[in-house]
Order: sequence, then structure tokens, then C-alpha cells
Amino acid sequence: MSKSSKSLWARLLFQDRGILPTRRLFIAFFVFSCFIGLLSFFGIPWMVIFLLNMLFIFGSLGDLFFSPRKSELAFKRTLPEEMERGIAYTVKIHVQNTSSHDCDFRIMDDLPSSFHTSFPIHGEVEKQGSLTLTYETKAFVRGKYDVNKLYVRYSSLLGLWEKQITLEIKDTIKVIPDLTETKQFLESAQKFLLYEGQKVRKRRRGEGEFAQIRNYVIGDDPRKINWRQTAKLQEVMTNEYEPEHGKYVTILIDCGRVMGAELTKGNRLEKSLEAAITVALAALKNGDYVSVLAFSRRVDVFVPPAKGMGQLQKILQAVYDLQVDTGEANYPAVMSYLQAVQKKRSFIMLFSDMQTFLHEESGLGYLTRLRRQHHVCMIGIEDASLLALTRQKVDDVKQAMTKSIAQQQMQIKKRKKAEWESRGLIMIEAKEERLANAAVSEYIRIMNQGLV
Repeated sequence: MSKSSKSLWARLLFQDRGILPTRRLFIAFFVFSCFIGLLSFFGIPWMVIFLLNMLFIFGSLGDLFFSPRKSELAFKRTLPEEMERGIAYTVKIHVQNTSSHDCDFRIMDDLPSSFHTSFPIHGEVEKQGSLTLTYETKAFVRGKYDVNKLYVRYSSLLGLWEKQITLEIKDTIKVIPDLTETKQFLESAQKFLLYEGQKVRKRRRGEGEFAQIRNYVIGDDPRKINWRQTAKLQEVMTNEYEPEHGKYVTILIDCGRVMGAELTKGNRLEKSLEAAITVALAALKNGDYVSVLAFSRRVDVFVPPAKGMGQLQKILQAVYDLQVDTGEANYPAVMSYLQAVQKKRSFIMLFSDMQTFLHEESGLGYLTRLRRQHHVCMIGIEDASLLALTRQKVDDVKQAMTKSIAQQQMQIKKRKKAEWESRGLIMIEAKEERLANAAVSEYIRIMNQGLV
């Protein structure tokens, strides 16, 4: 394709500068041509008809003088710096017209193909006036994106021709994981964990730090009643304890090939990232030190341990653009790196695929050695398709064989899981929509029992 043809094709695709005829011009020209064609039956020469058609086309170009010049139009885009994956956000485009002509315009934004929206957007701005347009968009792939251009077509009074311009307006968007579950935990931790039946403040007697004295309610441990305050206030009062602060929590995120398996919404890595961020929030809110290590064939991201809610933003900025690697995770290198950077005893939560782990025992061997110094928990997403096969109704021999093999795989997984749990490795599988709940519940259970 030649350079000139490429330029013409780009112009037709809303990606270049120039002028283009509108549908209104084609309709008007068709009607005019039909009328002139009828006159040919009355003896008008074809040369005259041709000249009249050319005169019509060149005369229509005069419509361009009634449209604003490029310098008389100003456009400004306002979009969020961060967008959560799969959440709709509003983008604003402000248009200023300083000319003496009204104009209709259509706009297409330079968003990547992974963003969902409907273009072009239409508007009409009066002379010496301004207008603000809005449109909604969703991003389905995490990462950092540059939005550099704005494509505009605008027409004049009669709307026979459109002028097309390309504006350089540079912005940057970061698409981060969906933080819906994290916000739910931040709003009400106990309500977030209600599904799991886990109490945030549940402690055994004499364990943890003293938090406060409050009114006794049904279900409280009678041994925690503060008799001194009860006698003083003439009301039954009880002591409340909370987990000790300042523990170390290390979150490991597997970014290897197995984490690219597609789920109902996103893939395993997407759900693991969302759950990991929620666990990090729970630990930071509890006053613990949190570090994050993401890996595949090498260590991709490491956020050193720190406390305070500012650490959550550091973690989010470090992991928001993690992608699934095409290779397998290199556990020997990762575990060696972890032992070098994490000297203090900590609660290690690994997000990975349990079924792959159980069939490749080398990774579990490294976790067993890690268990000597740290408290290790592995959490993954249960295989919904395998569960569906074990519960399907059998109508023929093929379905019976499929179901029996699926049940056999489930039994093997349960047996190996029990074997590794007997060695002190906690292994949890949860539904994809309950992964964050299960992870936070396990973290709170470990802290409540004082195992770290």
C-alpha cells in the first residue's frame, strides 16, 4: 500500500486530518443528479449535465467557509488516573468554540482496544460557546496505558462536508485490580467475614493485647468479666482483647503459566491479586508488617515489609501490572530469595494452583523446609469444572467414565492434601468469588491463635 493510499485509509478511519463528504452531501447529490438526469429527456446535452454536477460539487465546498477553523476550537480531556479493572468510569471532554459559527462534531478517543466503550460520541456547540461531553468506559486488562490523541470531525451550517482534525492530548491511565472486596472489608470487616463465620476479635483467655472494657453481651466468655468495673458501674462489664500487633505477613503470588486459567471473571492471577490486596489491607489495619513477593521464572516484584496504610499504596503500585508468564514458576530460586530477605518469623500466604502443586511435589518440598522457620499457608481456587463433572448425571457409558475419572482425581487430591497438611502445611481451596473471604479468614484465625 502506497503512502498516499495509507493516508486516505487513515482519514476514512478517523485517524488523520482533512475534509470528508458527509452522508447529507451524498443524498443531496443523488437527488440533484436524478433531477438533472430527467432533464436529459428534454434534449439537454450530456456535457451540460456534467458541468452542472461539477458546479454542484464545487459549490458545496462553500459550506466549509461556514465552519470554525481548527484554531477556533479547543478540546480538553479529563479522565481518572487510576481505573479498577471491570469498573465503569466517566471521561469528560470539554469543547470551547470561539468562532462565529455553530458546529456539529463527532469525537473518537485514543483508548486501547482492551477498553470497552462506544464511539463516536456526538455533540453540538454554539458559536462563542462551550460544551462538556461525557462517556463511560471499562478496562478489562490491567496495566499502564498512554492516551495521546483525540480524533474530531466537525461540520458547519449545512453539514455537507466535515473537517477532520487529530489533536495531541497526552494522558496516562493505570488499570489496577478490582478493589471491590477490599473496600467491603474496609467498610465493615465483620460483615465481610460473616460468610466464613470468623470473628475478628475472637481470642482465647489471656492471649493478645488488652483493647478495652465494654458491656457484657450474650455469647461473651464469662471468664473475661471485669468484676471491679462491674461492681463500680453496677453493670456487667467484660475485657476485650485483640491480636498482638507487629507480626510479619508475607504474601507470595505465583505468576506462572498455571495462573492464566480462565475463570468466570478474569483468570486465577486476577482473583489472586484481588484477594492478596484484601489480606494486605487486613494485616496493615491490624498493625502488622506486610511484604509482597510476586514471581514466575524469576522474582518479578518484591515489596519489603513495612506497616501503616501507606504500605498498601506501595503494594498496589508494585503489583497492578503483573501479567501471567508463559513459563513455570521457579520455586528453588524464589524460596532461596525469600529466605535471604525475610529473616524474621512470619506468616507466609502463597496464592497458587493447588492441583499443580500436589502433582509436582518439588514445590511442596521447598515449602516444607520453609515451614521450619515460618508459618506457611497455601491458598488456591477450586476447579469448578472438575467438581461439576463429579456431580453430573450419568446417561451413557462415556459420561460414566468421565465422572469416575473426575471422582478419582478428587480422591487423589484429598489424599495428597491430607498428607501434606500432616506435615504442617495449611492448604485451602475456595470458590473464586469467596477467595478473598477465605484468605482473610485464615489470616485472622492464625493471628487469633497466636501461631506466628
